Amino acid sequence: MKRYLITGASRGIGRAIAEKLAGPDVELLLHGRDTVALAEVCKAVKHRCVHVVRLIHDLAMPPGVSDLIDQVGKKPLDLLVNNAGIAIVKPFCEITPVEWDQTIGVNITAPFMLMQHFAPEMPPGSSIVNILSIAAKTGFPNWSAYCMSKFALEGFSQCVREELRDRKIRMINIYPTATDTNIWTHIEGEWPRHKMISPEDIASAVAYALSRPVDVTLESISISSLAGNL
Repeated sequence: MKRYLITGASRGIGRAIAEKLAGPDVELLLHGRDTVALAEVCKAVKHRCVHVVRLIHDLAMPPGVSDLIDQVGKKPLDLLVNNAGIAIVKPFCEITPVEWDQTIGVNITAPFMLMQHFAPEMPPGSSIVNILSIAAKTGFPNWSAYCMSKFALEGFSQCVREELRDRKIRMINIYPTATDTNIWTHIEGEWPRHKMISPEDIASAVAYALSRPVDVTLESISISSLAGNL
C-alpha cells in the first residue's frame, strides 16, 4: 500500500490531484481546513482507495503543522504534495504583519516542516511535489507577499532536491500560470477565468510525472494557457 499526503485537498488543485491519484493500492491522507468541502472530497474518492484520512489543521502556525504530522503517524509516505497556500493580493505598503506571517507560515514554513519530518523516512522511488506558480519565477505588482513565498520555496526545494537525489527521492516542482480555482472569487478585479488552465490540467501533469520510471524525474514542469500568462 502506498501512502499519499496532499495538503490543501478540499478544493481546486488539491482536490483534482486527490481524485487523479486515488487507486486501489493507495491510502490518501487529505488535508484541508474546510470540514464540509474536505468531507465531500473524501466521499468522492473513498470507494477507489484502500483508506482515506481527513486531516483538518491550520498550517499557518507551526503547532497546526505538528498536529498534522502527529495524525499522519510514523508509517513512511510514498508521496508528499505541498499544495496548500494563501495569496495576499494588495500593494506592498498595505500588507499587515499578520498577513505577512500567515503567508510565510502556510506557503513556506509548513512545506519546510513537512519535508523535514517526512523525507528522512521516505523510501527510494518516493516523490515530493511542490505546487509552486509562475510567481516563483516572475514578480507581479500587488502580489509581493505571494511571489516572495513562492520564490523562497523554489530556492529551498532546489537545495533539498540535491540532498535527496542520492536516496532516489524525486523533487518535482510544478509552475502553473493562473488556474481557475475559488481563489479568484476573493481577489478584487476582473479576471478572465474562462482563459485560465484548470485544476485537472495540473493534476494530469502531476500524475504523468509520478508515472515515470523511478530513475527518471521531471524536476520542473511549467503549465500555461495558450492565451498567455494571465
